[in-house]
Amino acid sequence: LTPRLCSSAIGTVVHSKVLQGAVPFGGAVPDTSFPLQPGASKKEPVSSLEQVLKETSREMVARSAATLITHPFHVITLRCMVQFIGRETKYSGTLSAFATIYREEGILGFFAGLIPRLLGDILSLWLCNMLAYLINTYALENGGGRTLLWGGSAAPWGLKMPFLLPQVSTMTEMKSYSQAVTGFFASMLTYPFVLVSNLMAVNNCGLAGGLLPYAPTYSSWLDCWSQLHREGNMSRGNSLFFRKVPAGKRYVWE
Repeated sequence: LTPRLCSSAIGTVVHSKVLQGAVPFGGAVPDTSFPLQPGASKKEPVSSLEQVLKETSREMVARSAATLITHPFHVITLRCMVQFIGRETKYSGTLSAFATIYREEGILGFFAGLIPRLLGDILSLWLCNMLAYLINTYALENGGGRTLLWGGSAAPWGLKMPFLLPQVSTMTEMKSYSQAVTGFFASMLTYPFVLVSNLMAVNNCGLAGGLLPYAPTYSSWLDCWSQLHREGNMSRGNSLFFRKVPAGKRYVWE
């Protein structure tokens, strides 16, 4: 719990500081102090593609910096959980875990699984923001104030006919929903990067959970990716309710 809390606190601070420092690179803030010209609409301004690209780039830099700084705590958190498989006490505290990893693996041990984690975060961020931009721009903005729904039984033979209903939610609420939905789909698509990162963080670290027969040893994260893809286990552990035993694995209960 301690390394997890440290990771969250430090990540929040680093993300905020880097995001504030990246403001000058995001372009000038538009001046809204001038009154609207005659004939201008008071409609909510639509974010341009250039603005979305700038904001996403700033967020990418901030997230990458936070991930880079807090990844050692992430590695310790995962190994503290994995050691329960073999009922080990190798990582009994945060400071002792830092000393153990440095003594056995050096500096690189703190960044095991960093590359797939960074790639997954970056891809998820860009997919989420670009999909949300496309939906907000071409679906919601051009959808008008009424929504087409299928229903009603006034048509002969009970056929369902389309009819228009006033939009229940405001445009701002709909955009927030689209952001949440696109974030969910982006996280599903980039889950293999999370899986590979977690496996590499505990790979061959001296714990029973990172060695055979519980887990094979990988030479690199690309080797881990190719082996999971070959076995059809790229979505292993993705579902909370519908789980399956990885292909080609056999477990014996003690």
